[in-house]
Amino acid sequence: MKSLILGAAGFVGAYAIRQLAADGMTVHAAKLPAEQIAQDCEALCTVHDLDILDADATEALLRDVQPDCILHLAAQSSVALSWKKPQLTADINIKGTVNLQEAARTLPQQPRILLIGSGEEYGALKPEQIPVKEDTPLHPANVYAATKAAAEQFAQLYVRAYGMNIVLVRAFNHFGPGQRPDFVAADFCRQAAEIECGLHEPVIRTGNLSAKRDFTDVRDIVRAYALLLQSGKAGTVYNVGSGRAIAVSEILDMIRSQCRVPFAVETDPAKLRPVDVPVIAADISRLTADTGWFPQIPPAQTVSDMLESARRLLKEQA
Repeated sequence: MKSLILGAAGFVGAYAIRQLAADGMTVHAAKLPAEQIAQDCEALCTVHDLDILDADATEALLRDVQPDCILHLAAQSSVALSWKKPQLTADINIKGTVNLQEAARTLPQQPRILLIGSGEEYGALKPEQIPVKEDTPLHPANVYAATKAAAEQFAQLYVRAYGMNIVLVRAFNHFGPGQRPDFVAADFCRQAAEIECGLHEPVIRTGNLSAKRDFTDVRDIVRAYALLLQSGKAGTVYNVGSGRAIAVSEILDMIRSQCRVPFAVETDPAKLRPVDVPVIAADISRLTADTGWFPQIPPAQTVSDMLESARRLLKEQA
């Protein structure tokens, strides 16, 4: 089976390459020309340069590769950045998805596309709506979530209008070694590692610690994606998450328990969002029923691995 991963140089991309290659797929990986695929992944895939905002180039790549399935990871995925650069976020997340769908529907053999959306699309939820089911109305509360909801609507339209084989995912917070420090757990781990090395005063600066999110290890997430590429149903939305909410403060406590030196905590107003959802967790019963998937890696293990990764990176940079 021939797979194509778009956005393969991103955080999830490296894990997806490893997972699909381990599953026996022939993997093609597309990235922006200035980006680099993780070094250990280069032997596992054929690498292509692509800007998904270039419709002609997107069509040319799909015609060249003729993939059986496509994992669409190319996105502007930072909520914080989406508030600062809404136009860029809308271009990549909406226009890029439309370019992909237009290119795919010209192929003689229609590939299965796994379109990755976000649990952020649900917005603020009432206590009785948690864990949230896929048929819950969407009320996106930030720019990123709004663009993901719009891209999903385009995909549903293409399924109905053209019979395309598009499977829809609403992925909840995922984290793991190698994540960029503009995401909360990675930011905390980087600060903790710098404190241990004496590069940072013993203070971790945070945003809203009371927010509760559904955190899942990225390695579990890509296992779910691989299973959905095989057995997901066209036009169906699948929540992908752990099924339970963890306060951001709990993630910080896990880091505190593993950090080699004590630290204080201060709120940084720059890390607070204009609008923040208090709590969200996924109902994953549909995903489990259709694929048999369930998360296997506990958050404390993920935090441990992330902290070790941050320490190694600092040593390499020294």
